[in-house]
Amino acid sequence: MDTLKVLVVDDETGMRLAVARVLNTYTARPDETDEHAVGFSVETAESGEAALEMMAASVPDILLLDMKLPGMSGLDVLREIRERRHETLTVMITAYATLETAIEATKRGAHDFLPKPFTPEDLRVAIRRVVRHLAVQREARRLAEEKRQVRFQFISVLGHELKAPLAAVEGYLQILKDGSAGSDPAVVARVIDRALVRTEGMRKLIVDLLNMTRIESGQKRRELASADLRDAASAAIETVSAAAAARGITIRLEAPERAPIVADRGELDIILNNLVSNAVKYNRDQGRVAVTIDRTDTCWRLSVADTGIGLAPGDAQRLFQDFVRIKNEQTRTIPGTGLGLSIVKKLALLYGGDVSVEGEPGAGSTFTVTLKG
Repeated sequence: MDTLKVLVVDDETGMRLAVARVLNTYTARPDETDEHAVGFSVETAESGEAALEMMAASVPDILLLDMKLPGMSGLDVLREIRERRHETLTVMITAYATLETAIEATKRGAHDFLPKPFTPEDLRVAIRRVVRHLAVQREARRLAEEKRQVRFQFISVLGHELKAPLAAVEGYLQILKDGSAGSDPAVVARVIDRALVRTEGMRKLIVDLLNMTRIESGQKRRELASADLRDAASAAIETVSAAAAARGITIRLEAPERAPIVADRGELDIILNNLVSNAVKYNRDQGRVAVTIDRTDTCWRLSVADTGIGLAPGDAQRLFQDFVRIKNEQTRTIPGTGLGLSIVKKLALLYGGDVSVEGEPGAGSTFTVTLKG
């Protein structure tokens, strides 16, 4: 159970003791369904000067502050707290509140008011409101910090992923500039081709990043309409046919004559292009790829099986995370952004489905996506 620190500032001894007695035995919850209880540790001060001295050593979470005090008034204390930038929620206690003083107190940072005389239940209600606000405030801070960390990680990974291809392109351009490639057109063409491969990798990274952020932010424009999974699979196979043929890889499609689904055709293309292109990229020469589409009672199932390098134990769960690529001697020279499968999973979830993988090292892999519709 969390404990919030409360400072009660009132020149009436009886009032200070009564408030402390109620709060020392009270537990609050941010809302009635929340199982997380909050207790209170109470300290008291009889003047504004004493309160500020105590707050200099330790700032309370909640300040119960009497408006009318000897010496410094409650408003004076509020002004000093604001100048010191103390993060505490203040509930003003007063028997003489006017509209003008309420406005002034609010301007100086008061969160709530508790008029005298008040009952123990009145006090508990006021404290419960403060606890609820603190819970929301702290959750907002936690989310903001999480957002900062995610943004930092995102920029760090992006910088890391772009650093190598940019350096490579710069190197190729330098070769052309200083004449190191010579005058042989074939050599020059190879240098240019290598630079183009690197720029294509950067382009794909940017496209994948845009797709990922649009999906996660809910800002991706979706055009749901009647589509056919077989047509989408055939288009994906056609896209990689030249690369597959160059390595002697055969691709087989097994699907019904029609596989109708209500979907965004662009999203289907992203899913199938990622799975089929990966099946070719991570395959062995003269290998095979089997693309299978079938229907269960509740959804369509897309399976892409290959005879490639497979997966080591423990890699399957990591594959669908952002920027994750399985790096080993076999994958070191294979280009990729580490985002494709993450995007596939995010899109599958939009259709009430999911994605999974099975595989063994050296024995190929099978990726399966389910889509409802």
